Amino acid sequence: MTDLSQIVKAYDVRGVVPTQWDETLAELFGAAFAEITGADAIVTGHDMRPSSPGLSRAFARGAAARGADVTEIGLCSTDELYFASGALGLPGAMFTASHNPARYNGIKMCRAGAAPVGQDTGLAEIRALVERWSDEGAPEPVAATGSVTQRDVLGDYAAHLRGLVDLSGIRPLKVVVDAGNGMGGHTVPTVFEGLPLELDAMYFELDGSFPNHEANPLDPKNIVDLQARVRETGADLGLAFDGDADRCFVVDENGDPVSPSAITALVAARELAKHPGGTVIHNLITSWSVPEVVRENGGEPVRTRVGHSFIKEEMAKTGAIFGGEHSAHYYFRDFWNADTGMLAAMHVLAALGGQQGPLSQLVAQYDRYAASGEINSTVDDQTGRLAAIKAAYEGRAGVTLDELDGLTVTADDWWFNVRASNTEPLLRLNVEARDRASADRVRDEALGIIRA
Repeated sequence: MTDLSQIVKAYDVRGVVPTQWDETLAELFGAAFAEITGADAIVTGHDMRPSSPGLSRAFARGAAARGADVTEIGLCSTDELYFASGALGLPGAMFTASHNPARYNGIKMCRAGAAPVGQDTGLAEIRALVERWSDEGAPEPVAATGSVTQRDVLGDYAAHLRGLVDLSGIRPLKVVVDAGNGMGGHTVPTVFEGLPLELDAMYFELDGSFPNHEANPLDPKNIVDLQARVRETGADLGLAFDGDADRCFVVDENGDPVSPSAITALVAARELAKHPGGTVIHNLITSWSVPEVVRENGGEPVRTRVGHSFIKEEMAKTGAIFGGEHSAHYYFRDFWNADTGMLAAMHVLAALGGQQGPLSQLVAQYDRYAASGEINSTVDDQTGRLAAIKAAYEGRAGVTLDELDGLTVTADDWWFNVRASNTEPLLRLNVEARDRASADRVRDEALGIIRA
């Protein structure tokens, strides 16, 4: 029996092409997607990887064979596909493997209005149908097969974003953008066109072999070029997008990285100025500064598990205006609760350009604590190590534990979270404290137990 467990993840499909999946499977996924969503029309898009156009077109054939009309928007960022799903009111499929190496590809699927499709919201059923059809053969096409048409939505996407954040009145800024040969090279020129920005473009050539560096700015080695360029040119800031350009990382005028928690707090303050008293979602690994800033600005912070499906679910449930994660995913009610790094970047540009100080000074008010960053440890027994940490801290005076997502241990002056990876034999540790010495001490004690 066909087993897709290696490529169907919690939130998407992802694997090596063509060894783990290919256009034949993509066609079955398209048919199953149309069947499970019951859609009579869908929208598709793809990134710049060499395998993406063929996989996307095969998916469209499969969906059309089940009677769905397919609108292909072609080359796009993931948040541009979410825009199309929201603006057109159609379920969507984006072909990308985000920041993974060139040999990978994948599918991020959503229902109409960019609502996520994950294991609990249709992905398990889609997988089961693809497995069945792989073994038994795909069903005959329906009598009235769907059409496949092309549509360019890049201009509409840019206009929507620019309608949400007004950059026309900011002071002129020099901004370096590292697109990592990913889809930011496609979207940034159109979104930034005509704005008071001097754009220094790095690696804007669309190239799915990623010749300059991996398109994963979360890894410090992949922003070294950006940091150097900002320092060399005296730019006001630098922006780095990942491969499918749904995440954006920021460096200040000194080339120093700005933590995604500080960006979350900055954007939250701006969104709360527009929507007084609103709810802001943050995952449990974001800094203490995020809920503090939200409360200081009259908002209601809500803490969630890590992961976009949990954030989007909580945003829909609470009517939240904004959500942020430590991994530089930023979610906006004004963008169908979907994540868009581009909109977060525009908020940073608006905040910086609306005053005279440098970015480092602007974000200092949002970056209040010492943090470890995420530290991964390879362990044979994740459950056993988590139990050992719990036993070590349970009952300590002034310490509380919760298990919303992994184990979070909190004291007056520090906290840490340890979570198991879903895909690798890893435990992930994040520590924050009121000063660097405390952060280092707590980090070392926790790692001593994890790696014992």
